Amino acid sequence: MPDPRHLLPFGSPEGIARVSLAPPLTATRFPTLTRFRTGKVRDVYDLGNSLLIVATDRISAFDYVLGSGIPDKGKVLTQLSAFWFDRLKSVIPNHYVSIRVAEFPPEVLPHADDLAGRAMLVRKTAPIEIECVARGYLSGSGWKEYRQAGTVCGVPLPKGLRESDRLPTPIFTPATKASTGHDINIPEAEAARMLGDAALVSRLRETTLELYRQAAAHAESKGIILADTKFEFGLDGADLLLIDEALTPDSSRFWPADQYAPGGPQPSFDKQFVRDYLEAIKWNKQPPVPSLPDDVVMKTRAKYLEAFERLTGHALDSRT
Repeated sequence: MPDPRHLLPFGSPEGIARVSLAPPLTATRFPTLTRFRTGKVRDVYDLGNSLLIVATDRISAFDYVLGSGIPDKGKVLTQLSAFWFDRLKSVIPNHYVSIRVAEFPPEVLPHADDLAGRAMLVRKTAPIEIECVARGYLSGSGWKEYRQAGTVCGVPLPKGLRESDRLPTPIFTPATKASTGHDINIPEAEAARMLGDAALVSRLRETTLELYRQAAAHAESKGIILADTKFEFGLDGADLLLIDEALTPDSSRFWPADQYAPGGPQPSFDKQFVRDYLEAIKWNKQPPVPSLPDDVVMKTRAKYLEAFERLTGHALDSRT
């Protein structure tokens, strides 16, 4: 149950309501489970032939996990990924098994209260060691490269494009997976060299672009522009699977279509408020990491929830 003592402001400074929320879950400790990996946001546990991926409420910016969590952020990431895994399974199979705690293995059930709504049981795969990025709009690191060279990951683009312009056709831009710091964009030929399998990279490209096309069409029907997104894939024997997360505000740029104005940065359904605050306080992007004021936390939470509800058509389930 939410702790009634934990009150945080919600909304704009001009009209702040107060809501009662459970404190954000920023760490998990399950001594009876074997920890497999700890990421910036997710704690992963090894269950033998499967993995338990627990999305915490941690939030990172400028390559550091911050001192404040965003309540319900992990539930948004888990449940939105489950929505997309189900919706896009006709394009490619995925590792998703269940987010219903009652369907998890018995050894997990003692931790049901902490896992409800934010944990995903998945098949174990051998991850493919590149990020597969689809870009439909010119933004982020792609915009930076385009200004310098007229390309994105070596893909030539027409002259005269503006920041946030829609590309003539979506492009595939792989990247290396970085354990710390930023992923590094690479040309497709370099991805083929790294993996030693040009045919696999070709398949990854076609699958990534088809996933993007179908997801972008759905998002557009909900008044949201999917500017770009990244996917991860794994192998289960000879089977290629979509893994990790899918089309969340952490892995994608979602823009409100009714505010789209190319020629500069766009408002987005992600941690924009967090980045703006950190820039405003002139944080040097080095430890110690700052914590966030309540209004920034709650505005960020609101954006994640709005994206979830608009894309899925239903409210977040806190008791799955």
